Amino acid sequence: MTEPLLTVSDLSVTFNPSIKPVHAVRGVDYTVNHGEFLGIVGESGSGKSVSSMAVMGLLPSSAKVEGSIRFDGRELLGLNDRELSKLRGGDIAMVFQDPLSALTPVYTIGQQIIEGLRLHDRALTPHAARTRAEELLRAVGIPNPTRRLEAFPHEFSGGMRQRAMIAIAIANDPKLIIADEPTTALDVTIQAQILDVLQKAKDLTGAAVVLITHDLGVVAGNADRVAVMYAGRIVETAPVEPLFREPVMPYTIGLLRSMPNMASSRAERLVPLDGRPPLLTQKPTGCPFADRCPAVLDACREGEPALVAPTVAPSADNPVLTGTTPTITNGAFDDEHTAACIRRDEIAAGTLARSEIFPRPEDVPEASVDHGDDVVLELDDVVKTFPLTKGAVFRRRIGEVHAVDGISLTLKRGQVLGLVGESGCGKTTTIMEILELAGAQQGTIKVNGVDTSTLTKQDRRALRSDIQVVFQDPMASLDPRLDIGSVIGEPLTVHGVPKDEIRRRVRDTLELVGLEPSYIDRYPHEFSGGQRQRIGIARALIVEPKILVLDEPVSALDVSVQAGVINLLEDLKHRLGLSYLFVAHDLSVVRHIADDVAVMYLGRIVEYGEGDRVFDDPQHPYTRALLSAVPVPDPSAEAARGRILLDGDLPSPTDRIEGCRFRTRCPLYQLLDEGRQQQCRSVDPRLQDVHGRGVACVQTDQNHLLTERTAAVAR
Repeated sequence: MTEPLLTVSDLSVTFNPSIKPVHAVRGVDYTVNHGEFLGIVGESGSGKSVSSMAVMGLLPSSAKVEGSIRFDGRELLGLNDRELSKLRGGDIAMVFQDPLSALTPVYTIGQQIIEGLRLHDRALTPHAARTRAEELLRAVGIPNPTRRLEAFPHEFSGGMRQRAMIAIAIANDPKLIIADEPTTALDVTIQAQILDVLQKAKDLTGAAVVLITHDLGVVAGNADRVAVMYAGRIVETAPVEPLFREPVMPYTIGLLRSMPNMASSRAERLVPLDGRPPLLTQKPTGCPFADRCPAVLDACREGEPALVAPTVAPSADNPVLTGTTPTITNGAFDDEHTAACIRRDEIAAGTLARSEIFPRPEDVPEASVDHGDDVVLELDDVVKTFPLTKGAVFRRRIGEVHAVDGISLTLKRGQVLGLVGESGCGKTTTIMEILELAGAQQGTIKVNGVDTSTLTKQDRRALRSDIQVVFQDPMASLDPRLDIGSVIGEPLTVHGVPKDEIRRRVRDTLELVGLEPSYIDRYPHEFSGGQRQRIGIARALIVEPKILVLDEPVSALDVSVQAGVINLLEDLKHRLGLSYLFVAHDLSVVRHIADDVAVMYLGRIVEYGEGDRVFDDPQHPYTRALLSAVPVPDPSAEAARGRILLDGDLPSPTDRIEGCRFRTRCPLYQLLDEGRQQQCRSVDPRLQDVHGRGVACVQTDQNHLLTERTAAVAR
């Protein structure tokens, strides 16, 4: 049998071992075979990145690394930095999470690719290295590679920077590529492009890939095998299909059931994973998941369970997700599917049902108020531009940024309107125009029927309590110097509410969002990410608003925490009759919570209508591309899907594109005859009714061409 390319045995990483030890990685074992794609998943702080940084030899000197790391038959632990440097960028390459910080800002992209090439091949001439660099940029899908070699990192978009990082990684035909959350900060369309490039890089070089991610959907569509990490250990590992169909570790089951899924019914509530991972300042004496596990027994706390395979045959009557059936291949678990749980045999046999370990929460009854067709927020042909100026002393206007270009939308009382689109499409500018309550630059904005351009200073202050915002980053939006009682009660202080009344209402609001009222004197750093976001929601609710503007409220949270926050928002909507303007780029979250959906592209709404109609039968090519790019946590479904990949990045809002602004990236445009293409080049489409929703496209009757192309790609 061929020896694995990478063998990690009993790997342990301890930071500050002699002062306050943090046991970040504890006894990790895994292998990576030649050409294999291994996905490592888990929550933040589980040890995923630390274990891979140990393989690369990139941990700080304060880290104590023990165990064994064998690469291509050679032991890596104990090698000095010079010896490791010969491997790094050569036989082992890494793609980091944040390409902007990983790339050197003072060198061009070309210089950074050429540097890696010539360091590992001294005989390579400058001309040959430059030619190879151009080939690499072309291979990863960067247009005009000759010109782009001279560009600096800040001149690239996020997706192009990550492509450049992959080009650097594959420059010397590595045997192993480690990709650490390579798509986390990217839009779903760019994420699909990067994953496609990563697969292409694997095929070009024949390299094995270790993909570190928190997104189980990404793993389902790309990995051959999966390792699930929790509290510094691998708690389950299996080939991708069995792990998603028949997981036997409660933590894995909880992760899968907590994920919003494009294929699931919107009526199904998400299953939150309550609690948070243990602090690793001390080694757990029992199962580290015991405090969060609904299936915990006293025996679970007596010692850490070993990572071994179940000894019984899997049951076909014990699905992890509604509507799925485990795929039973040979009637038994094999040694490739192992789990660290003493109840693994009960779960595998079906005597302990997966759906009973993490049952779906019950629905909260809706407020018994008939809202009718009350409109709480209305935008009509709103435009927002920013001037482009040049010159230091005598500034002159040289152009405009068309951030929002004539959008109209309506939010009804007790409803959720999802506003989706790629970064730079104008979502945030739209909500800032609304929150300013100062009237639009052009067009009208009405809140509770009042035109905001007519408000006096006193009227604006009074109306501000009706519309509140919850920000994307809960830690950055909370003042670390104030206890949460002061943070939540601050809006009431502005409105002159007495101190005793403020404290009472803060306690009531904490209880409303699922936090203990006794937490009122604690500080933000004492809470987890999900708890901090609940504090942000409590601060918005304290003034009893009618509208909440939610700006990417769960994008900074782990999927397990995300589920609890989404459920809370749904509960609050039902209890209080709130209306939400929900801004997000994660369409699976939007599908789960939104009643209506508006899809934005380059400052315009290109599709707008009832959520189920838009998601089940998208009519605009951009909407279809967005939906096809969303990963689904089901390997079979991912393998059968035809993905629509968009070319390039979102154009600059400073450019004025004649005709349809989406045609430069439109996959349908490429399939049309010349006459119809000319129509796209000359007609600037506005929303028109197509199958019961607004669509800004004049070619919807040709959607069958895109459907046929997608089906052909899937085959």
